[in-house]
Parts: sequence; C-alpha cells; structure tokens
Amino acid sequence: MARLPRFVIPGYPQHVIVRGNNRSAIFSKEADYVFYLEKLKAAGEKHQCDLHAYVLMTNHVHLLLTPHSENGISKALQMVGRYYVQHYNACYQRTGTLWEGRYKATLIDTETYLFACMRYIEMNPVRAGMVAHASEYPWSSYGFNAAGKENAGVVGHAEYRKLGRNAEQRQAAYRQLFRSRLSAHVTAEIRAATNKAWVLGDDRFKKHIQGQMERRVEPATRGGDRRSKAFLREA
Repeated sequence: MARLPRFVIPGYPQHVIVRGNNRSAIFSKEADYVFYLEKLKAAGEKHQCDLHAYVLMTNHVHLLLTPHSENGISKALQMVGRYYVQHYNACYQRTGTLWEGRYKATLIDTETYLFACMRYIEMNPVRAGMVAHASEYPWSSYGFNAAGKENAGVVGHAEYRKLGRNAEQRQAAYRQLFRSRLSAHVTAEIRAATNKAWVLGDDRFKKHIQGQMERRVEPATRGGDRRSKAFLREA
C-alpha cells in the first residue's frame, strides 16, 4: 500500500523526529553535535525552514520547524542527512545507512500545542534521566529560548515573541512554562500524533486542516457492533 503524503502547509510548524537506524547512536562526540547543528542551520536557510526548538539525543533528534515552502522540510532534512552521514562515516570508518527510514512528523496547532511541543522537545533529556533540568543539557534550544544564549540557528516563533515586549521578558515567561511538567495525556498525544503522522490540535483546528487538505487528519473512531445492520448501513 502506498504511503500517504505528509501533512505539509507552508507557514504551519511541524514536530519532526529523525532516528538512528535500529536506534543506534548517531552522535559520539562533541564535534558531531556541532557539525549537525551547523548543517541544520545551513539547510534551514537554503530551504526556507525556521527552526524554533530542537534537541539532539544520542540516537535521535527532535525538531520544531516551520517550512515556508511545501517541500522545505523534506529537502532540508535530506541535505542535513547527506552531509552528516558523510561526516559520521568518515570519522568512524563505517559504511552504509545511518538513519531509520523516513522521518516522522506532525502538523502543529500553534494556539494549543506550540509551547507543549517546545517543552516536550527540550524536556527529552530530563525524561531520559540524563539531566535534572533542561538547562543542564547543552544540545538543545532551551538555552536560547529560556536564557538568550547565542544560537544562530533558532528563530523565535510569532507565539514565542508574544510572551513579552523584549527578550528578557520572553525568556522569563518561557522559563515559567518549565516550572511544571507536561501531563501524561499531552505527552501521549504528541507522541501518537508524531509517530502516526496525524495532525496535532484541537477539534476546530483538525476540522480546518481536513477541509484544506481534503483527507482524514486523525484515526477513525472505533466502536459499534460490526455485525449489526445499523453499523453496516453506516459503514
């Protein structure tokens, strides 16, 4: 069965996950993280993708990207992946693939899920037990979004810019978001939508995207007696 195309609308952010093949490590030393971020910045600029949040874990990457062209994300990730595989294979004298198939992505409702996704991404090292607080992990966008640390690849989303009248106010408001953890329900929603490539948003947003894309944006509701005449008439 042919795979359906991803939900892509220029100007709408997406949560993206790129994994190492068989969950194997894709970063082994500091230079690897630095190289990946350099190429990610270059690819975003070339293919018109704004990067709002990221975390580079040992064997996978989370990104929050807004494309400004229909193929922006796919082209940017192809560019990063190609350069990075060449770098990694040369450094560690290996051959073959590094990535686990296609990247996973979900279209995001900015009004209800943008900050939830940013927190989900930047809290990944905390959930993994690698650090006690997001500020302690060096390979994420938290330092930029919460403390203004230099990070030339990150672009503040319009909703982020609404957090305050200046950088200091925005950073303080952003830090407040991390005083509590995401609920298990929201965490599960983000994971399910991204892994299954459904749209992440409230009912109004999903209805809007479904009308625009003319295709289902979430799993069909299950239920009913599949042997009943009423069910068969409605199927």
